[in-house]
Amino acid sequence: MPRLSTANYLAFPLRIDANGPATAGREAHVRGQIEQTLFTAPGERIFRQDFGAGARGLVFEPFTQALGELTRKRLAITLADVLRGEVDPKTLEVEVGGGVSERSDGRLEITVSYRLATINREEQHTFLGNGAGDSNG
Repeated sequence: MPRLSTANYLAFPLRIDANGPATAGREAHVRGQIEQTLFTAPGERIFRQDFGAGARGLVFEPFTQALGELTRKRLAITLADVLRGEVDPKTLEVEVGGGVSERSDGRLEITVSYRLATINREEQHTFLGNGAGDSNG
C-alpha cells in the first residue's frame, strides 16, 4: 500500500503518455489544484458553476491596496475550501501583488504558502498572471 507522501495522482494538465495517463506526486497534485482554482473563472465549468477564483480577470483591474486585500481574503477562503483535507487550513497564507499600476509591469503575482496535512511538509508557490496567458514559478 502506498504511503500518503508517495501516492500518485493524475498530472495537471491531464495528458496521456505511452503508459496511459501521466501521474504526479502529492506536492505537484496540490500545486495543480491551486493553479486550477486560481485561474478558473466562476461559471467556467459546466458541472461546477461555483468552482474557481477568477484571478485572471484581475490582471486588467487597477491594483489598489483595498483590491489586493479583498482578493487575498477571497482567494484564501476559496483555496481553503478546495484544499480541505490536503492542506492544514491554519497554515494557508495567500499574498497578492502587482496588477496594473504606474509602478508595475502589469503582472499579477499570487503567492500561496501552506503545510501539507498528515505529512507536515511546507510548500510555497508563486503564480504570475499577465493578460496574454499565465506563467508559473
